[in-house]
Amino acid sequence: MSQKSVQLAYQIRRHALEMTNRGGTSHIGSIMSMADLVAVLYADVLHYDPQNPKMPERDRVLLSKGHAGAGIYAALAESGFFPVEELLTHCQNGSRLSGHVSHKGVPGVELSTGSLGHGLAVAAGMALGGKKDREHWRVYCILGDGECDEGAVWEAALQAHQYGLDNLIAVVDHNRMQSLDFCENTLALEPFTDKWAAFGWNVMRVDGHSVEALQNAFAWAKANRGTGKPTVIIAETTKGKGVSFMENDILWHYRTPQGEEYEAALKELEAQRP
Repeated sequence: MSQKSVQLAYQIRRHALEMTNRGGTSHIGSIMSMADLVAVLYADVLHYDPQNPKMPERDRVLLSKGHAGAGIYAALAESGFFPVEELLTHCQNGSRLSGHVSHKGVPGVELSTGSLGHGLAVAAGMALGGKKDREHWRVYCILGDGECDEGAVWEAALQAHQYGLDNLIAVVDHNRMQSLDFCENTLALEPFTDKWAAFGWNVMRVDGHSVEALQNAFAWAKANRGTGKPTVIIAETTKGKGVSFMENDILWHYRTPQGEEYEAALKELEAQRP
């Protein structure tokens, strides 16, 4: 297990809690569920240079579930793209760190997102360009499971298979909750694995909170280059992971951690410090 990944996942959760508290913003549950997979990406998987964010040979990361942008900002800051202290300006007047992730002036962010269903299409376009130019970099796209209600996701999935985009890796944060209810009560996704496979993708379903399982999944995804098929990792996660009273509670999609709730959440997270 990579201790660096474990440490970064803790830092993402810790920063995000403080950022949403200070900025009066929401989506902390969505950030907590993806923290481990984002940590493994930035600590163990991606090829990048924080001192040269536009390095041509860098891997590209698109957060299609843009409402969880605080988690990406935290990962970027801890990875050296900009000062960690800037995270405290999140959603403050004049800050470049907006609630939904923005690429405007933020090094390391490839695309502004938030209107769900767009990220995979842009990722596929990037991957197609890279493939035509015979580039070696990869494109990673992080989606929400509720986001997969969007028809645009499946149009992009069809296109990715049509063009043999084996340099494209999608990761679905499958926390089983969206907006106001469980996914299955909104629009059933299952059989989720079979759907992606039927669209011509390599598919692996893993524990999205196991660093080892995620590392193995990303290694497998990289090895799929040359198969002529895009790859998706379905990461089984828990919304609000890391704070007991937030876990699997739909309130924490929009609720802002304040007062006693913030203090209690902070205490729980600090008790888990690696």
